[in-house]
Amino acid sequence: MLLLLALFALGFLGLALAGGWEESWQQVMQLSGLQLAGLLALSLVNYLFRGLRWHLFARRLGLGLSARANIRHFLGGFAMTATPGRVGELVRMRWISREAGWPFTRSTPLVLVDRASDLAAMGLILAVALSLSTMGIKGAVTVAALALVAAALVTRPALLSALVTLCYRATGWLPRLFARIRSAARSLKQFSTAPVIAGSLTLGLAGWVAEGYAFHLLLMWMGADIGFFSAVAIFVFSTLAGGLTGAPGGVGGAEAAMIALLKLHGIPLEISVPATAIIRVTTLWFAIGLGLLVFPFAERASLKAKAKAIS
Repeated sequence: MLLLLALFALGFLGLALAGGWEESWQQVMQLSGLQLAGLLALSLVNYLFRGLRWHLFARRLGLGLSARANIRHFLGGFAMTATPGRVGELVRMRWISREAGWPFTRSTPLVLVDRASDLAAMGLILAVALSLSTMGIKGAVTVAALALVAAALVTRPALLSALVTLCYRATGWLPRLFARIRSAARSLKQFSTAPVIAGSLTLGLAGWVAEGYAFHLLLMWMGADIGFFSAVAIFVFSTLAGGLTGAPGGVGGAEAAMIALLKLHGIPLEISVPATAIIRVTTLWFAIGLGLLVFPFAERASLKAKAKAIS
């Protein structure tokens, strides 16, 4: 993680030097502590709403843990966000296993539906923002459509199960793995009711719009107001594009997309580079820092629960 952070810092240092170090630094220094606190607060809003959504899914799955425990698991998992494909966040399943005695196969649907809900919320936000903004983003419609299709598949267990069966029949490979995926797909049925979908989608939309609004505010404060919907579209598209690269935390892909799209909007490097660096620090790296703070408590609480169960 330290290596990734160093690469992140070096990358931005190089871009700042290319675009004018003094001008970029001047943009950063114009921001007040109160404004930076506002950006962090909007990120906290995102984590809070998505943490509540995780709790909603956990309760629906029949997991009898408290809201405090579920949100602790959700936030602690952020410590492992900077892993390829965010696979490290599966540590939440280990904590659930220790505290509730559930095997990983039983809590897998919780992880799947949480990821699908993020895709659905971000796909919808991107589609709406694109339709109301004055800009066009090449490939954004495709990304939004892929996000929505993936989310629709995961929230339609019968359709997903049929697709998995079709893939197995076409390849004939790994029968046990396909059987497990099919079983996990069927277990998603309990999340496909209208109240659960509506509630989870509302929480996800509120959370991601909060971070998009933070990017809009940041650009305004740096004298580069491109409009709310354009800012939100750039933020969400860049986040999704970074995720699609599979790089840890989407680092590299998300920043490149954000700077390139701001340039298409006529924003010079001395603004786009520090704006991108700041919003990534107050979203991605803030989440990782928060996760690192909560992680030891989650680990300790789960070990304590496991020891209590054994005794």
